[in-house]
Amino acid sequence: MNHNNDYPRALRPPSEKVVIINNNLIQKAIDSSRISARKRIILPFHKLPSDNLHRMLNAIQPYSYVQPHRHLNPPKAESIIVLKGAIIYVDFNNTGEIENFYQLSSESFNIGIDIEPGIFHTFFAVAEDTVLFEVKPGPYEQSSDKDFASWAPTEGSENAIEYLKNLYELTTK
Repeated sequence: MNHNNDYPRALRPPSEKVVIINNNLIQKAIDSSRISARKRIILPFHKLPSDNLHRMLNAIQPYSYVQPHRHLNPPKAESIIVLKGAIIYVDFNNTGEIENFYQLSSESFNIGIDIEPGIFHTFFAVAEDTVLFEVKPGPYEQSSDKDFASWAPTEGSENAIEYLKNLYELTTK
């Protein structure tokens, strides 16, 4: 598969004031996630980073690394619903030890999760073409949106894939 390193992290939001979330929109996000070097893409529904509520599709492929992070300053809760596919959600204590992990799937009893502010967490796809619906408060400011865990490798670093493989092994036995 040919991945594009110049591919954007997010697509443009639909221009309509009322957006029907349908299979064509979901497929657009999936197709974009397959091309992205990060193996994931955000399709936002909010029009501006300054909007007070952020709603988005997050299409994610297996082995896309989301560095463990928390939403602390300002504190933001986050909700994730699996529309298609499956993820493992993991939360950690402040030193990086796994506290809990859950498999969430569109085909199972557990289809989503709601996370209070300040909890270190990550998630990763365990099925191809996984699509999540995420909601969290805005506004988005890149410098403060996520407090990345200092004990976890940064995205794109040589240790990131090994760390992610270890998480897969610990949580999918």
